[in-house]
Amino acid sequence: MNNRHLRRVAVAVSAAALLPLAMTACSSDSDTAASGSDSGADKAASSAPAKETRPMDEPFGPACATVPKDGAGSFAGMAQDPVATAASNNPALSTLVTAVKQAGLVDTLNSAENITVFAPTNDAFAKIPKADLDKLLADKAALTKVLTSHVVGEKLAPSQLDKGSFDTLAKTQLTTSGSDMTYTVNDSSKVVCGNVPTANATVYIIDTVLMPAA
Repeated sequence: MNNRHLRRVAVAVSAAALLPLAMTACSSDSDTAASGSDSGADKAASSAPAKETRPMDEPFGPACATVPKDGAGSFAGMAQDPVATAASNNPALSTLVTAVKQAGLVDTLNSAENITVFAPTNDAFAKIPKADLDKLLADKAALTKVLTSHVVGEKLAPSQLDKGSFDTLAKTQLTTSGSDMTYTVNDSSKVVCGNVPTANATVYIIDTVLMPAA
């Protein structure tokens, strides 16, 4: 066997010996890269902010932002008082409170149990022409019918408003529709702050007065 043949054999043996080492190194680098990628993905997932959800038992709606943060007119304060008293502590409901007093319904509403009140805001009453509103406030029987048509004799959860029909204290029918915290009452009034708790009622503040059929 000449020297050239021996040299070729030696090169072949060396290459065969180095090949497993090279493959091991490549495999190690690949595993490390994959591990690093997985670790990065896990880290990104763990650092992503959790999606916030609003508990269904809390008040909702754009007008809720105007409710005082503390005191008797706050959500916590209103929850301690019966509904007519609670409404009197909310500045946005002062016209409603005046009407309730005019109709002599304060004690009726405060002593009722487990009711729902759809409470028109001051702006809702302002939609009524002044002459018509003054006439209504002066007619106790008509005023009583209008106000009690806003009251349902059971506590209603938001989930019941999706497609609801309820008897009111005025013996009229009140209908609700909507979903995802956006609700319409009697096809005319929007809930602007809903699911407000008081000591004896749940209140849905609305943007239009509900006028029962004559």
